Amino acid sequence: MSHAEDPGVSSSSPLISPSDEYSDTPLSPPLNAQESQNLPGLDGTPVRWFDADRKESYTQITPFQEQHDTSVEFFYKPITLTALGVGFAILAYVAMTQDVLREGQEKKRVGAYAAIASFLLFSMIQFRDGPFVRPHPAFWRVVLGINLLYELALVFLLFQDLDSARSMMKYLDPNLGRPLPEKSYAENCDLTVENLWNAIDIFCLAHALGWFGKALILRDYWFCWILSIAFEFAEYSLQHQLANFAECWWDHWILDVLVCNWLGTYLGMKTCQFLEVKGYTWRGFRQTRGFRSKTKRVISQFSPHDWTTFKWEGTASFVHYVTVVLLLAVFLAAELNPFYLKSLLWMEPDHPFVIARLVGVFLCALPAVRELYQYVNDPRRAVRMGQHVWLLLATICTELLAITKWSQGQFPEPLPKRVRWAWTIGAILLVLYPTVRFGVPAARRYLRQHRPNAKAKNL
Repeated sequence: MSHAEDPGVSSSSPLISPSDEYSDTPLSPPLNAQESQNLPGLDGTPVRWFDADRKESYTQITPFQEQHDTSVEFFYKPITLTALGVGFAILAYVAMTQDVLREGQEKKRVGAYAAIASFLLFSMIQFRDGPFVRPHPAFWRVVLGINLLYELALVFLLFQDLDSARSMMKYLDPNLGRPLPEKSYAENCDLTVENLWNAIDIFCLAHALGWFGKALILRDYWFCWILSIAFEFAEYSLQHQLANFAECWWDHWILDVLVCNWLGTYLGMKTCQFLEVKGYTWRGFRQTRGFRSKTKRVISQFSPHDWTTFKWEGTASFVHYVTVVLLLAVFLAAELNPFYLKSLLWMEPDHPFVIARLVGVFLCALPAVRELYQYVNDPRRAVRMGQHVWLLLATICTELLAITKWSQGQFPEPLPKRVRWAWTIGAILLVLYPTVRFGVPAARRYLRQHRPNAKAKNL
């Protein structure tokens, strides 16, 4: 799914169509043999990402703006003017035809949908490409456009009080705006087969599917396991605010962690391993003979172009440690936010808006985590943080701001003392580990390097 093309492919390759010669995409000039052998930095020392001068010539590469895979040629024809004409024709028909907008029909909603569709059309055509090229870069541009629309809606709602936000949700769905009772899952906690069977519902399948998706995003067993356990501890910590976080111990650790989360993570990582070892040989549509082969080639357009294995190495360096901790915190916030939003805005867990938010965050997280990984591990190519990760981070932070604002007076019960102590101990451990692992050795190296200089000055 990452866009890792071979810079040595000639223009006659089936991966590059003649239209690429006239593409707007800025391509990095090929390096000669001598330049490719010389590493940047002083005396050939590799430059770390946090002290790299991103204004140097070797960093002037736009992230992910490489030659597109055009093995299915008609997917990559420039049709910006055609799309503009078709879109404007549909817009004119809907806006001007009385058969479509009859008297008494809700015109504001149709106008809002038309504005959203127009913005997504612009984003599909004009936004920058991200790291993914399958099924088409335009698909991921639309995903970015949807994320931006959601972020703008959150910013607007952020300036409204809770009652106004609930009233505005009724414009989207008239069935909303009614308080919902919170359901507790900790009423009968005897470990029996009957209780276990009764606890299995559609949400177990949702758990497994969710962790299947997280495995595809993070591509790391340990990352998923730590996040899974951290979420259960978060439920323990916040069950005094949301009743549906109160579960039996076997519901937390047997059904959720050991069954649903493990099954989803296992299947997701097996899918990642399959995609990692799979051979990717892409032939052009015209070079494929036979109806069955052509159909198979078109269907394969929806599979990854190639696959990148993530090696987060959270204990390798201080930078990797901070990156992993921050990514875990953002993922944990993204997991908790929908529970608070549906509680504050009075939405059922299976409401289409809740499901759309979960699916949208999954689609946005796929390229976002890929961009973050390359930004941290390959700063020579990723000059700046990618647009997907930047916007998704802004979206999750905006959700947190809205939840914090609307929660005032909604959860009067104070934070339990044991939870406060647990969070304090956890924060101390998060700071203590990098201090011992990275800070102490760095301080010793500094003292060893400067001790001879101090003796020389005394002499």
